[in-house]
Amino acid sequence: MSAAMQYSMKLSLGAEGAWVRGEEAIMGTRIWVELWADDRQDGAAAVSAVMDEMHHINHLMSPFRPDSELSRVNALAAQTPVAVGAELFHVIGRSLEFSRLTDGVFDVTFSSVGHLYDYRNRVHPTDEQIQDALRGVNYRNVILDHAAQTVHFEQPGMRIDLGGIAKGYAVEKSVAMLRQRGIRHAIVTAGGDSRVLGDHRGRPWMVGIRDPRNRQREVALLPLSDTAISTSGDYERYFEADGVRHHHILDPKTGKSPGEIHSVTITGPDGMTTEGISTSVFVMGVRRGMALVNSLPGIAAVIVDKDGRLHYSDALQPA
Repeated sequence: MSAAMQYSMKLSLGAEGAWVRGEEAIMGTRIWVELWADDRQDGAAAVSAVMDEMHHINHLMSPFRPDSELSRVNALAAQTPVAVGAELFHVIGRSLEFSRLTDGVFDVTFSSVGHLYDYRNRVHPTDEQIQDALRGVNYRNVILDHAAQTVHFEQPGMRIDLGGIAKGYAVEKSVAMLRQRGIRHAIVTAGGDSRVLGDHRGRPWMVGIRDPRNRQREVALLPLSDTAISTSGDYERYFEADGVRHHHILDPKTGKSPGEIHSVTITGPDGMTTEGISTSVFVMGVRRGMALVNSLPGIAAVIVDKDGRLHYSDALQPA
């Protein structure tokens, strides 16, 4: 491992191998990797490869880096079709699939309004600014040319932000890479999104759902193997003003933060699906959100509503 590596790594030794763990701040969040390796050096190399992959995806898809491929799309796509690489084209394409599935509840063009919020400096747009910016919010105006692999915006003022799906893509791609390296037991976490590979050497991985109003407390504990899990919460990036919590999850139809739910946790087959569905359910609310979850095979949900009550989807109800 080079001296330039900035993430922490720990080894927990066993008789026939080692648990290897690594942590770094990437994509504006905490990246955590834990895996079992028969050879500790191979394990360290695998963790390093995951971190490199996270940096790569951040360089492609960060809306905050002026040199990212996504920033180039946001700067130019309203004027002319912009050629992009296969990864960004794929993630935007999957985003539009979730938009169609949810009838626009999931919409990466929410950023046309979302960029007006500054959570660090506690700034939110006026109602007039929101109404003006909402003209740019409509996933149907994102045109993908599969033959030319280009992205074009049909409406001026449009921007896209992949924050509701890119981390799910990152954890999924990382686990696929670990599998190719022969790793059979691992978890990769990027903020509220995790992908579990295998089990915890004979027992499930136990993943906790935090209390949205008390980070020291968990409201549920889920045993997981070979699955993805994503949590969308109103506590990740937010500020309060005049009794209103302005958080980073916005309703594309209003340009404002929904208030019916505190957190949504989704389990499912892959990270992009669980992240996309968790964001969508948060905006839909308990009734519509649970109806969507229960209509999708292989998807389960735990919702914490605004009163702190827990709601479980049909797949998690006792038999």
